[in-house]
Amino acid sequence: MEASFGGRTVRKLYAAPLGLAGIGAATFGYASVIERNWFRLRRFEVPVLPPGRPSVKILHVSDAHLTPGRRRLIRWVRSLDALEPDLVINTGDSISHPDAIGPFLDALGPLLDRPGAFVYGSNDLYSPIFKNPTRYVWRTSQSDYKKRRREPDLPYRELGSSLQAAGWLDLNNRIGRLKVGSLDVEFGGIDDSHINRDRYDKIAGPVDPRADVHLGVMHSPEPRNMDRFAADGYDLLLAGHTHGGQVCVPFYGALATNCGIDRPRVKGLHQHRGAWLHVSAGLGTSPKAPMRFCCPPEASLLTLVPRPTP
Repeated sequence: MEASFGGRTVRKLYAAPLGLAGIGAATFGYASVIERNWFRLRRFEVPVLPPGRPSVKILHVSDAHLTPGRRRLIRWVRSLDALEPDLVINTGDSISHPDAIGPFLDALGPLLDRPGAFVYGSNDLYSPIFKNPTRYVWRTSQSDYKKRRREPDLPYRELGSSLQAAGWLDLNNRIGRLKVGSLDVEFGGIDDSHINRDRYDKIAGPVDPRADVHLGVMHSPEPRNMDRFAADGYDLLLAGHTHGGQVCVPFYGALATNCGIDRPRVKGLHQHRGAWLHVSAGLGTSPKAPMRFCCPPEASLLTLVPRPTP
């Protein structure tokens, strides 16, 4: 009797930990295999155009973190050309492997024939390393780059040259202009603030009032730069970097943003000091943290429409 009772006690003792381990394994499997490949398209209307002007569609892609083997991601991005966007904006962290430029260009495919613009993210320059993901709750990863090798080890210049060869604007600390449909669009962009490559002073100043609409483009949505874009008169700000929190808690949302923006605006369309702000939750994840939970990968189709008349 004692041995039998002891056996039942031992089984009960291990039942709870084994059950939790099983739940954890199932959750990780879902987050890394299913949700990580459960791509979504988000749609928004943004009232920023002058009255009477025709609407335009912007496809906003970000944070692909592409490695050569992500075939589902590559196919899904190529399929977005069927949306017939008038303009494509890429807000960085496109690659995570030295051999990923070809696959990334293949993913864009026919989208490269459309007007486009881009900025870099930190992971276009530096290959990913493993980090304890719990640290993001109380700090960002910005300080990690101060301890890493100073020279970039990913071919970001080749990436930029390839996109420019397709006619896309390089907006890293630059101002640009494109005709998008019948609209005259002015752009201001900055390099990634997460690795201190942003130089807003190079583009500072009021927007050109002769343009129909003004777009501010950045990788990381840092409020100090967002404030300056808004003060200079940009109508719509576009950013990525946050991954929407990547791992979110149901009914609570993101645990962290990995930058200075507040949690409620970690993804989606919001306002900032009179400008509209769209933060993409991104298409991918770092290969060193390949999972998403309650935050599916995404691209966004933003339809710019006229502002309401007073």
